[in-house]
Formats: sequence, structure tokens, C-alpha cells
Amino acid sequence: MKNKGPLIINSISDYHKIMGMPQPEHPLISVIGLKCAVALPDLPDDKLIHNFYSIFLKKNINATIGYGRKCYDFSNGVMGFSLPKQVFTLNREGDYSQIAGWMLLIHPDFIRKYDLAKRIDHYGFFSYNMNEALHLSEKEEAMIDRIMEDIRNEYQQSIDAFSQDVIVSHIEVLLNYCNRFYNRQFITRQSSEQEPLEKFEELIKQIFREDQIRHLPTVNEIAEQLNVSAHYLSDMLRSLTGMSAQQHIHNGLIEKAKEILLTTNLTVNETAYNLGFEYPQYFNRLFKSKTGLTPAAFRKDFVSN
Repeated sequence: MKNKGPLIINSISDYHKIMGMPQPEHPLISVIGLKCAVALPDLPDDKLIHNFYSIFLKKNINATIGYGRKCYDFSNGVMGFSLPKQVFTLNREGDYSQIAGWMLLIHPDFIRKYDLAKRIDHYGFFSYNMNEALHLSEKEEAMIDRIMEDIRNEYQQSIDAFSQDVIVSHIEVLLNYCNRFYNRQFITRQSSEQEPLEKFEELIKQIFREDQIRHLPTVNEIAEQLNVSAHYLSDMLRSLTGMSAQQHIHNGLIEKAKEILLTTNLTVNETAYNLGFEYPQYFNRLFKSKTGLTPAAFRKDFVSN
């Protein structure tokens, strides 16, 4: 009987061993070409977690592969990005005989001394909990393949004092191009994003339609209700509306605050509590930053006019 729970893989060498591949040429980074049929390993429950970064492009797979919160069809070229501790789910019923593409595995220690270590988690596609894969055009795929070939060539050479610097530089170029393509994707696929945008706007309206807001919603809470991650929601909104999710929440809050200040006799402190603020000074600070006036000055200015 299989044990329950995903298999946790801590090193790239262990990953190669489990997948039945030769040991990597470097213990902290590996470039894997996917050009032949693969035999899936015997896992406890067909799930695995690896404690390193992965960047991959897979295609010609007649199956879906799950990672994060979704499953993806890899019949066409689709890129994915995962952080350490990301859960992958393998589909044993699929046909992997024509698999193509590549994987780049990067242990955190490989980039630890570089600025990239501080910035890599800030790339939106690493933070989406895999709600959105990157779909490439043929031209974009060819460009990414060329960068990967540069990484592969450097990786396969004899290691010297500059090898790590060169490889990290190539990884940064790869991520910057992916960042460009991700932002392009938000623009070209606006119609597919229209439904979650409308749901988000309706949710904000519902929240601030209440007379009293007992709890000020966070971006994470709203994203959860929409079944997307906070990073993905903010990136989508910023692309389509020019504002992040937090800015939308603040705008809804300020409009509700104006309504209360101008249509009720509640004090500024009572207004703050009604809007879910535990400390009125935070409400005062936010209101002034958005309107240029304190709540009291806004009310006074309106009444005097």
C-alpha cells in the first residue's frame, strides 16, 4: 500500500535519481532536455515537492499536469515557474511518448550570493501559486529556447571562476524576457480576464454597500474568493485598469467614507470604526493621502460650500 503524502525532494541530485537520470553536472543547477519518452517514478500518491526553483517549457504531452492550484494542458508550448515547496501532481494516464521541451532546476544556494536571490520571488509568475501559466508564441518560444541553449552550453563546459556569474546572468535575461511576455499576455488575453475583473468589481461594490463594515477586506481575502492569488489579481488589475487590487480597495473605502461623512452625523472616529479600522489615526492618514484633506476638513469644506 502506498503511503499518503507527497514525496519531498531536497536536492537536485535526488531529483535526477528519482527520475532515473544521470547525476547532474553541477549539484546546485541542472538543465534537462525533454526529447524522449519518460518513465514516471513510483511516488507515494503521484505528488512531489521539490525544494528548489524550476522553470520549464513542456509540450506534446497528451495529458494534464497539475502544479499549484490548477492543471495544465501541455499539448502546446506552455511555460511554468515554481518556487521551492511547490506541489506537482503527475498524471499516469497520459501519453508522454512525444514529450519535448526542457527544465531548468535551480537550488536557492546557487544564487544566494547574487542580487537575484532577493528579487527572484518578486517576479509575478513565481508568486501566482500557479494560477496562470505562460503561453508563448512561436517567436517567443524560439527566443526562450536560444537563452536556454546559452545556459546549457555554459553549464556543460568545464567549471571555472566565472561559470556561476555567467549562468546567473543568463537566468536573469531569461526571467526578464518572461516578465515581458507575461505582461504581453495580460494585454492580449484581456477578454479572458474580463470575467474575473467584473467579479472583482462586483465584490468590491458588495463589500462597501453595507452600512457597517465590520472587517476591512485584504487583497488575500478577496483573491481567495475569486480563486486566484493576490499577486495574480493585482497584476491582472494593474494591466487592465492601471491600479492594483489594494488601490481598488482603498478607492472603494474612500468613496464609502465620503458617503458616511456627508450623509450622517457620525464623528470621524465613529466613521473609522464603521469602516473596519481599529485605530482612527490609520483612517485619517489614508483619507488624507487619497484626498489631500483630513476627514474633518473634507466634511467642513463640503458644508461650507
